[in-house]
Amino acid sequence: MKIIECIPNFSDARRPEVIEAIIDAVAAVPGVHVLDRHSDMDHNRTVLTFIGDPAGVEEAAYLGIAKAAELIDLNQHQGEHPRMGAADVVPFVPITDVTMQECVEIARRLGKRVAYSLNIPVYLYEEAAARPDRKNLEDIRRGEYEGIKEAIATDPYREPDFGPKVMGPAGAVVIGAREPLIAYNIFLNTPDVSIAEKIGRRVRNSSGGFRFVKGMGVLVDGLAQVSMNLTNYRRSPMAQVTEFVRREAQRYGVGIHHTEIVGLVPSRAIINAGRYFLQLDGFEHDQLLENRLFSEQQSQGETSQDNFTDKVAEGTTAPGGGSVAAYVGALGAALALMVARLTIGKPKYKNVEEECWQAIEKGEELRKHLTDAVELDAKSFEGIIIARRLPRDTEANVKLRENAIMEASFTAAEVPLDTAQKCLEVMKLAYRMAEIGNLSAISDAASGVYQAKAGLEAAFLNVEINLMGYENEKRAIDLLQRASKLRKEAEAIIPELRTLLEERAGL
Repeated sequence: MKIIECIPNFSDARRPEVIEAIIDAVAAVPGVHVLDRHSDMDHNRTVLTFIGDPAGVEEAAYLGIAKAAELIDLNQHQGEHPRMGAADVVPFVPITDVTMQECVEIARRLGKRVAYSLNIPVYLYEEAAARPDRKNLEDIRRGEYEGIKEAIATDPYREPDFGPKVMGPAGAVVIGAREPLIAYNIFLNTPDVSIAEKIGRRVRNSSGGFRFVKGMGVLVDGLAQVSMNLTNYRRSPMAQVTEFVRREAQRYGVGIHHTEIVGLVPSRAIINAGRYFLQLDGFEHDQLLENRLFSEQQSQGETSQDNFTDKVAEGTTAPGGGSVAAYVGALGAALALMVARLTIGKPKYKNVEEECWQAIEKGEELRKHLTDAVELDAKSFEGIIIARRLPRDTEANVKLRENAIMEASFTAAEVPLDTAQKCLEVMKLAYRMAEIGNLSAISDAASGVYQAKAGLEAAFLNVEINLMGYENEKRAIDLLQRASKLRKEAEAIIPELRTLLEERAGL
């Protein structure tokens, strides 16, 4: 099961009704679960943590951003924490059966939607960054709302990745993909914030501190706080960071009052800290009672699902050739996507990177459409079976039955015709990836073309078989002509592909 985590930061904490409205918008998406909410009055900032399947989390993030833009005015906002937007930063984190690349694509897709639906400037950061100088959030957010608002229209660095070069009351939003991050704060037993600021400079990477730590000093609840983000808790562990801050504090005659974690934290981070401080040599994740219990429940709850090829092989009338056509076309789209993803991020192919991002968006649409068509084709054939079971005890019922069978047959032919159309689009997409994509994967792109061609041929046969007996009907003639045109266009691509493979790869 695919699970993604999203941890959006909203620039409000002092108006509970605003935060509740945002949470309600997020939680309204089916399958999305809000796990945590942390509101800091001094920072005037709220951090939500929610998880779910990729599509649900993406939709929930959009709704949360939209609600924040509606209710939060940055012109009226004051707080200790740097900010540039009502929805300030929205990161996606892969949790289970999800790659970082999938999170990057979600960030880009959401960024475009926010920019062009809500008219809000969007910047991409961390793994989703479109520019190397925008990977770090603090670099993007420097100058905060007021400074960026003045410079966004004239400073090329401030130009957003998506959306208008103007900031309204909702400001701008930074969207990205990253590894799990720990928001970790250490309170000192002094109100002297200058000490926390000095320690913050010493502990953070940008000033020569820990490689995966971002830190600053702020005043919270009357105490100086070293506020940190640990971007890789394995390589910059909590325990070692804590001890460093403790020693630095002692230099100024103060100590640690207490610490806090904002939001959720990976259990491994706590286990590592426990092993360090308690000297628990060899202590492992599955020694925690709750973790062992969860693992047992998960393994007992797993059920095997029949493989699609097993279903086809069963000997039932559906799924059949039409469903297989869509399935094969979806595989072709998957190969085109594979090559596009193997091309982006490679300096050698920098000039085609944006086109590859567009190919990914198009390819995912085609893959989903064809995947859905697998089930749709099977259901359309069931319509013919149902029509054939209608009574024929009277002449009127015979006529009704014949009309029902004909209508069901036309519907059953339209589904594979649509599949053929999508397979042709996959062929063109895969061909383009063979033309511009990573040369080491050119055979995969070519395989995508051939897979989609096979899907198209199978779909064409299903159009013909479903219209058998109705060839002289005007509607059938139109469907067959459209199918033949698609087939002819597909056939013309194959010799072009052979020439391309020989010229580009010597195949």
